[in-house]
Amino acid sequence: PYAFSGLGEAGLKILADIRKEFGLKIVSEALDEANVDLVEKYSDMIQVGARNMQNFTLLRRVGRSKLPVLLKRGMAATLEEWLLAAEYVMAEGNYNIVLCERGVRTFAQHTRNTLDLAAVPAVRKISHLPVIVDAAHGTGRAYMVTPLARAGIAVGADGLMIEVHGKPDEALSDGAQSLMFDEYEQMVREVRQIHDVISRNGV
Repeated sequence: PYAFSGLGEAGLKILADIRKEFGLKIVSEALDEANVDLVEKYSDMIQVGARNMQNFTLLRRVGRSKLPVLLKRGMAATLEEWLLAAEYVMAEGNYNIVLCERGVRTFAQHTRNTLDLAAVPAVRKISHLPVIVDAAHGTGRAYMVTPLARAGIAVGADGLMIEVHGKPDEALSDGAQSLMFDEYEQMVREVRQIHDVISRNGV
């Protein structure tokens, strides 16, 4: 309750201005059923965070939305539970879902979470849904983000979620796992090379 928790509608308006100026798409998290309407008003995609992966009322509500849904894996969820959460959304008619592996809770102390890279090929084997990797929350350590991003693409992820900040030490949230702009540019170059190699080999 003591950490920065966003700017609400004011923050969404800022993002909308950025979208208008630069043509970027907005993905914003709906924290509960009550604020889905607000997120829909400003966003291009609704995120259901790890903490809400089994909030079935919220899942049903975003299932009735016309916007695509980014569904993060809960930090203690099995693959079956994660995919069943996606089915709650699809049961309401929304089939535009992207899954996001963001790390699970383990006994490890060297990372914020433990990124389960094996989940990516496992999901791809049993589901048609695209899956991306959140290498930021999956590690909680900026120096680990690029190596885990490379690994995510190598195991078949369809995309990445990366946090970037010009001054991570001054970030209101998640600064410890945010890349500097130059680090992000280098990471993009590296993962593109890996993606190109995989594509050439038909993987």
